[in-house]
Amino acid sequence: MKVVVDLTRCQGYGQCAFLAPDVFTMHDEALLYDLDPGDERREQVMRAAAACPVQAIHLDWTATRHIFEPPRTTTSSEVRKDGRIVIVGASLAGARAAGVLRREGFTGSLTLIGDEVREPYDRPPLSKQVLTGQVPAEHTFLPRLREVEAEWLRGSHATGLDVAGKRVRLADGREIGFDRVLLATGTRARPWPDEAAARLKGVYTLRTLEDAAALRQALAARPSRVLILGGGFTGCEIASVCREMGLEVTLVERASAPLVNALGSVIGDVAARLQREHGVDLRCDTTVTDLEGDADGRLRGARLSDGSTVEAEVAVVALGSIRNVEWLHDSGLAAGVWGVACDAGCRAVDTNGLVTDDIFVAGDIARFPHPLYQYQFMTLEHWGNAVAMAEIAAHNMVSDQAHRWPHLSVPVFWSSQFGVNIKSVGVPTFADEIVITQGSTSEHRFVAVYGYQGRVTAAVTFDQGIWLEFYQGLIERAEPFPPSFRHVDQREEAVPVPAGVPERLVATAGATVVVTGHDPAERRASLRH
Repeated sequence: MKVVVDLTRCQGYGQCAFLAPDVFTMHDEALLYDLDPGDERREQVMRAAAACPVQAIHLDWTATRHIFEPPRTTTSSEVRKDGRIVIVGASLAGARAAGVLRREGFTGSLTLIGDEVREPYDRPPLSKQVLTGQVPAEHTFLPRLREVEAEWLRGSHATGLDVAGKRVRLADGREIGFDRVLLATGTRARPWPDEAAARLKGVYTLRTLEDAAALRQALAARPSRVLILGGGFTGCEIASVCREMGLEVTLVERASAPLVNALGSVIGDVAARLQREHGVDLRCDTTVTDLEGDADGRLRGARLSDGSTVEAEVAVVALGSIRNVEWLHDSGLAAGVWGVACDAGCRAVDTNGLVTDDIFVAGDIARFPHPLYQYQFMTLEHWGNAVAMAEIAAHNMVSDQAHRWPHLSVPVFWSSQFGVNIKSVGVPTFADEIVITQGSTSEHRFVAVYGYQGRVTAAVTFDQGIWLEFYQGLIERAEPFPPSFRHVDQREEAVPVPAGVPERLVATAGATVVVTGHDPAERRASLRH
């Protein structure tokens, strides 16, 4: 039996932990669970799923169904149910899209290409339950939809895309033909830039199942200190796990506080206080300049930009991710470090800015325009976004233009760290002001609402996830900011302050476009990487 909980919907009621305590546990409002609890617990889990007030628990299902499903009409022109579809990327988005394609009635040839030899697995537990040892790494495999009939090419690396010839090139020399293709190759962990230092024993990244298993083993050996490079969500979650295990932790972050790049400095300062209260040696406005090892090639410590040193036996490089798009550099698509550009229907855009008909994009590599955010192109490395885009892309691949859906989901993200369940809805970095509408930041239990030019654009909750759906409604209706009504548990007058979000980076920075030709029929653009 496989279990998946849509933590974007979970509101922390805890019935599941009461009905199936061997599978589900609650840390305050943060839910942890075993994805593969064994068939002997099926009855317990089924009762828990039935009792969930928001129906967030799913059995033998890769993920939840996307909530946006307009009424369907059946016309002969709508249906493109046969032919050959290839999905490049066999993780969450790719596996979900495969299931939805069959659900939508696609009867043709379906091939999934993945560079990992394992079946698809869920990544969020890797920095949580797997590191603590609560869940074995092999229990994170995602359930595959039982009705999916597909050819799975595991351990196969895609090296090129022939758009005109409609073929995917593989590293072993094979070429896989398609009528339509979905690009969902995701991201990989950004390594430490010095290759020699990155190979030191005791230096880790966290992205794959093997990464999690190796880091779990290293932490179980009780190192004297763990050094974490980067204060994003992954770095903070690993720091939380280490403190839960009683390990000494130093976290180095170049910004003024953890999570600033995602949530702004106001919430970043709250996260900093939370970490220090839990014993983390937090070094902000600082970077690691060098990792140092001994004669046996083992990590011994690091030098920091402020001139200090840190002794550590384990270092975790949590400096973000790199989008897996290099294989598309000669494809003619608008693909680069920023991702693969696509329209709101997940159709890829080529270097000339033209929308393609049979090439679709989903998940972490997709760069799409969002109408709620002034049609700004954005990439979202969120579990919920991967699921939603996979469903939209799969539906649109078997529909004609008149029946395609737009990807309009409001981004939702969650994190569990230091006993606090953090959730966000919307895009917190698309903001100029922030206001605390409920609770208290000093108690680490509150709701913060973000606004941009007089309208609500995002909300972040600390142990107040029950309110997330309400604020999502404000975002979708473009309600005025600051909210003018009185809130439950409003401690004091809500006064907006600057959000302290980082300056928005130009996503196309580093892209060089060359335009050739004079006549409109021959004028073309190309990318230089």
